[in-house]
Amino acid sequence: MTNNSVAARRRVVKLAAAASAAALFAAACGSDAGSGGSASPAKGEVSMVHYFSDEGGSKAMAQVLSICQKQSGEKIKNSPAEQEAFKDAILVQLAGSNPPDLLSYWAGAKTQYLVDQQRLAPLDDMWAKSGLDQAIPETLTKAAATYGGKKYLLPLDYHYVGMFYNPKAMAKAGITEMPKTWDDLMAAAGKLKAAGITPFALGSKNRWPAQFWFDYLLLRTAGPDYRAQLMAGKAKYTDPQVTQAFDRWKQLFDKGYFNDNPNGYDWPDAGDMVSSGKAAMTLMGTWISGYWDGNQVKAGEGYDFFPFPEITPGVPQAALGPVDGFAISAGAASRAGAEKVLACMAAPEAQQAVALTQGALAPNPKADLSKQNEIMHKAAKVVGEAPVFAFNYDLATTPEMSDAGLNALAQFVNNPADAASALQEAQSTAEGVFAGS
Repeated sequence: MTNNSVAARRRVVKLAAAASAAALFAAACGSDAGSGGSASPAKGEVSMVHYFSDEGGSKAMAQVLSICQKQSGEKIKNSPAEQEAFKDAILVQLAGSNPPDLLSYWAGAKTQYLVDQQRLAPLDDMWAKSGLDQAIPETLTKAAATYGGKKYLLPLDYHYVGMFYNPKAMAKAGITEMPKTWDDLMAAAGKLKAAGITPFALGSKNRWPAQFWFDYLLLRTAGPDYRAQLMAGKAKYTDPQVTQAFDRWKQLFDKGYFNDNPNGYDWPDAGDMVSSGKAAMTLMGTWISGYWDGNQVKAGEGYDFFPFPEITPGVPQAALGPVDGFAISAGAASRAGAEKVLACMAAPEAQQAVALTQGALAPNPKADLSKQNEIMHKAAKVVGEAPVFAFNYDLATTPEMSDAGLNALAQFVNNPADAASALQEAQSTAEGVFAGS
């Protein structure tokens, strides 16, 4: 079967899955037979779809819904969806006649795409009326909420991606000072390998966990400005800056520094490898803190983290991560109610609930996070001191490109020797996606 045939088959399967998931969303949101088929939740009801569907996310949203139904006086119809299914299904639903009133989304190029498609309602009037400039810091408002000069997304939480490690596994290999440079990291990996401990755990079954390696390798060598050009189609996946980043990554596979068959495991599996001591480190977001806390792995003793090390001196040491937010669809049937709920989600109480439950950081500085563990406070300090906050790959480029790019990463992880082919396929897609831009 040719690559084109495989790609076409993937698209058909994805579209079918998206349509099915979108139908479930639509059924969950409800419709009124007397409204001509358009979305029409019950009176006083606000329909909400979101991707906070795992154990921690479900717990967080249950708290948010309880808080915001009381504060807003609105009944909220809650429709969670598995994250990967959500990515395609929400695009189908927003393009149809039954969009939800409120939807979760990721800040960055994904939100920009919906804005360009005129699928989201501007929030400027509601933002001013609710005094959200006092709730959301200006830097985060500019980076995550504002597109084309207007506000479209309310930041609900954000995460930081760092190198999370097992202190006991590191100590067993004689590593007492955490790596600050690439050479330090490679020296540590060599010691761990010699001690019979896998240096890096990776669970890329769902593709996206692999992106953090590509993100940091490129950010730490070519720098944030070049990476932004690549994300916008103004640089090529076949450029030396990209191929060199992959060459560096390939060296880790060649030396046996990763667990076998990363594409056969999910990120919690990689987390379990680290917490059990089978592996020493995993490059992951702060949500892993919530996962480990839930499994009684004690912060500071069972796990800790350090920032991804410097590679090329002088390159800005960017912090990396996603910002989760909520938006109102352009076709919202209960716009006024949705605005009330959104204002509640910006308040300290709701943001505190999400941050504490999800292992996340809260945009609202008044959210009381004193109960968070020391690791989360350290992560917040790193983000606060970073000269640049960059969105991870699949949020930094368009949906069409991120899908192809994640496929390329999965292909590379499966066969690191075939990096050139994976990057050429990504570039071929990029030429179509960014044609004329």
